[in-house]
Amino acid sequence: MSSAGADANLGTTPVRAGFAFNEAALMTWMEAHVPGFAGPMAVEQFKGGQSNPTYKLVTPGKAYVLRRKPPGETLKGAHAVDREAKVLVGLEKANFPVAHVYGLCTDESVIGTWFYVMDMVEGRIFWDATVPGVDRAERAAIFDAMNATVAQLHMVDYEAVGLGDYGRPGNYFERQIGRWSRQYLDDDLAGRDPNMDRLIEWLPANIPADDDATSVIHGDIRIDNMIFHPTEPRVLAVLDWELSTLGHPGADFAYNAMMYRMPPHIVAGLGDADLEALGIPSETDYLAAYCRRTGRDAMPAYDFYMAFNFFRLAAIFHGIKGRVLRGTASSAQAQERVKVLPELMALAWAQAEKAMR
Repeated sequence: MSSAGADANLGTTPVRAGFAFNEAALMTWMEAHVPGFAGPMAVEQFKGGQSNPTYKLVTPGKAYVLRRKPPGETLKGAHAVDREAKVLVGLEKANFPVAHVYGLCTDESVIGTWFYVMDMVEGRIFWDATVPGVDRAERAAIFDAMNATVAQLHMVDYEAVGLGDYGRPGNYFERQIGRWSRQYLDDDLAGRDPNMDRLIEWLPANIPADDDATSVIHGDIRIDNMIFHPTEPRVLAVLDWELSTLGHPGADFAYNAMMYRMPPHIVAGLGDADLEALGIPSETDYLAAYCRRTGRDAMPAYDFYMAFNFFRLAAIFHGIKGRVLRGTASSAQAQERVKVLPELMALAWAQAEKAMR
């Protein structure tokens, strides 16, 4: 991500217009549901996050994070904060690095929308995938820790931690391609693009035969959705689970590895970075490390997974464009997403062309 994009995501601001809520009602809920909670409480809004508005709740003894559905009209099935809370609770049981959830509130009379409250995890977030400000050896270790975290997620016994009903095993690509195609086609206000129209035809006709592999997947597992230890190359928490489900682990890994093919001005990408000089593993080595950790010999459909993921990210950005045009986007960064959308759609089709070769 560019420095301007990173600055737009760092830290908090006063609660933005249209996103305030009844803080006294929230205090009452916190007193009833959060052990050890004691006010007074100040509410700030995180700059990042274009989908579910996220707030920092500051008290004299501790800080918390609140995630809520956005106010106003939303697309059916989107912004499911109850699913986010469920997966966090399940993964904590598996000792996977996530923030502890105190509770989910589905009573809209409290703050106007569903929400949940979790621990505030302090550490480093790397908005730039080249991880500036650390030495070469630590950078290599940070990438290895990220790779290990993705592999650990995909090895979780989801049935054992209460996530057996978190999605439908099998036919992941068929269902996902259908879902994102419908979301794209249903949003008339955001318009059409020929590259996306081609992908909507090509992807379902080229689904690999290995569509039965199933694990918990994050759905947006980039380096900038991880909190690293303040001084160690270790992941303390993975953030932003709104796209998580039971799905294909190879697809989820390829989404993480998109950084190798992503220009840095779109999302946290490596673009034309000198990986050797930086100490960052090559895309081939990064894939091989994941395969070793998950007991795979190889990933033959990797380029299809890439095409699917670029398509899905483009569909998400297309949805953000629709929210910007409707006036319901919850981040200033949403405007930047709209600007790069045509380029992202062209990159998505380029991955399909690579898979055809």
